[in-house]
Amino acid sequence: MEKKRKWLISLFFSLFFLLLCGIGSLVTGPAGFLFFPSDQYERAILLNIRLPRVLLGFAAGGSLSLSGLLLQGIFRNPLVEPYTLGISGGAALFVALSIVARLDEIFGQFAISVAGFAGSLLVILTILTLSSKRHLKKEELLLSGVMISFISSSFVMLCFSLLKSEDVHRIIFWMMGTLQEEKKEFILFLSFLSLLSLFVSQFFSLHLNALQLGEEEAAHLGIDVFRVKRFLLFMSSILTGVTVSITGIVGFVGLLIPHLMRLLFGSDYRFLLFSSFLFGSSFLIVCDTLSRTLIKPAELPVGVITGIVGGSLFLFLLLRRK
Repeated sequence: MEKKRKWLISLFFSLFFLLLCGIGSLVTGPAGFLFFPSDQYERAILLNIRLPRVLLGFAAGGSLSLSGLLLQGIFRNPLVEPYTLGISGGAALFVALSIVARLDEIFGQFAISVAGFAGSLLVILTILTLSSKRHLKKEELLLSGVMISFISSSFVMLCFSLLKSEDVHRIIFWMMGTLQEEKKEFILFLSFLSLLSLFVSQFFSLHLNALQLGEEEAAHLGIDVFRVKRFLLFMSSILTGVTVSITGIVGFVGLLIPHLMRLLFGSDYRFLLFSSFLFGSSFLIVCDTLSRTLIKPAELPVGVITGIVGGSLFLFLLLRRK
């Protein structure tokens, strides 16, 4: 009964904070505070510009935070984040190649997102193939992801040398992350995928709790460790790949929020999954609001804000725990 009460309190607090951040972001922006839109122009700003960004911030922030939490549980390593496995590197490389090949000029901006997901998917399939055929240890998988990131970064630098300055600027801006997405279908798809992943991951909360004791202990409890880890690795990787293809590389959400939630609610995944998802959404929505308003009417990349705010807060928590 006490655990159920704690879960309800954490869920209510997370939802209330998310609602507060969402409303604050919706009424705040370069055009001023729009509590009650008075004309068609202000309504268009709310419905066509700010609301899609809030929804995308909700889906992307929750996805990255949930992916980071799942990967940290799988590898039992608090420093693992969604981009550790090289997913973002593969996406960045394919985005750069698509710009080199001028695919966005032929097929439109849609080609950038497709290229980003294709690069992410290639890295995901490579990692899953290595983990299933060679049964790599978790340390070897992490090192493989780091090496993939380095290789991808080197090829991206090579693409920089072949592109014009304006194309290089586009790639760099994409790599810093943005919530400017014109296609509402992408936003709705990511929202559906993130909520579905949250629902499915809840069925593995007890498995993740058991994995904290060690893989041998979890196996003694009747858990098929290899299948559980492979499924959760696949789900979190796909979630990260889709998010990166739409928003670019938004850092520190998947690393910071799970740590913060463990400090607030403990290490029980039955509480952590929902709270991490909702607080990750709130964090990205707040950072996007700051990116739109700090130097208005200009806009900062949201990845810059998450890096500064998230990195500072993470360092503060680390020193405070020490």
